Amino acid sequence: MNEAFQTLALALGLGLLVGLQRERSASVLAGFRTFPLITLFGTVCAWLSVQHGGWILGAGLVALAAAIFSGNIVRARQAESDPGITTEAAMLVMFGVGAYLPGGERPIALVIAAATAVLLHLKPQLHDLARRIGDHDFRAIMQFVVIALVILPILPDATYGPFNALNPHRIWWMVVLITGLSLGGYLLHKWIGDRAGAFAAGLLGGLISSTATSVTHARLTKSQPASAPLAAVVILLASGVVFARLLVLVAASDREHLAAYIPAFASMLAVLIGSALWLGFRRRDSEATLPAPTNPTELRSALFFTVLYAGVLLGVAAAREWYGNRGLLVIAALSGLTDMDAITLSTAQLSRQGTISVGESTRAILVASVSNLFFKAGVIGSLGDRSLLRKILPAFGAAAVTGLAWAFLG
Repeated sequence: MNEAFQTLALALGLGLLVGLQRERSASVLAGFRTFPLITLFGTVCAWLSVQHGGWILGAGLVALAAAIFSGNIVRARQAESDPGITTEAAMLVMFGVGAYLPGGERPIALVIAAATAVLLHLKPQLHDLARRIGDHDFRAIMQFVVIALVILPILPDATYGPFNALNPHRIWWMVVLITGLSLGGYLLHKWIGDRAGAFAAGLLGGLISSTATSVTHARLTKSQPASAPLAAVVILLASGVVFARLLVLVAASDREHLAAYIPAFASMLAVLIGSALWLGFRRRDSEATLPAPTNPTELRSALFFTVLYAGVLLGVAAAREWYGNRGLLVIAALSGLTDMDAITLSTAQLSRQGTISVGESTRAILVASVSNLFFKAGVIGSLGDRSLLRKILPAFGAAAVTGLAWAFLG
């Protein structure tokens, strides 16, 4: 009995959540009272269908559709009726949520209802994002669909090559993961616009590419030396966000050992983000321009990462086989010069398989991250104003010392 009342209470609460949003949007068809009733109706239909057959659930859905149709007839007679069917779709979804609750998993019902409320609430922002997305951006989305939903399913999930190190399906899955993260940052940039605060610019730059962000802002300071303080904030933030991104990649490859990576990564993130905040608060009144990023879903880029990732997998396996830990660290240092994702994914995957230890994987990633910091410092020094290099070197140096300490003393 208590279980039944809990189910009714949850159905009522989820219906009220979506109904409140529709009420605030001045929906004529359904609002604060109607949505809870629809969700409860779905739950009652599900219970009755258990006792008397599934046709009752179908009949309930037909009855709801008839009620929606009747309401739309009345609404169509109004002079300023809304031709959209968003409310009708939400009504059907909430009926489904109510029907799912008695026999389904409650967290899933919560997620569906919450997602429905959020999508309804974000109407202006989503419409604005759609207006900002041009043909080039839509092409990026469609290319991601090809990468994730067309190519990935057809690749074989088996190991090939020397050391049995290459699995086409897993390699391409990592390509999907990297491309998805970059595409998310790319679309966030489109949402925020061409001008953003320095902190937003740095956070998005870290999601898309910290190296590309460093190069772009370093070049900017060459022609505009006065922008060096803000460029330093953006670069330090982007470099710090990389470690949050790496934790996501580790979670995708070796979730069981994720906790072992957190202290070292969090320490380097804290050093870089803390340095950025210290510089940023000295220039609170300034803004930074986030240059338009390139399309992160180009098939050429995906293929390049595939080759790079496969090469790192082979290199790590060979180095481990022939030279032990020293060979692995050399591969990590070389790989980290231009890309952190490949070495992170490959070593975390080998750690999950038991080929190397978690400590060896963490050490390799930290060595690669220090190598990456040195590479970015060299790029900044060659392309940017000298004042920019002076601002970022202390933070990069502190982060490098922190990383090496965790790698060899932690």
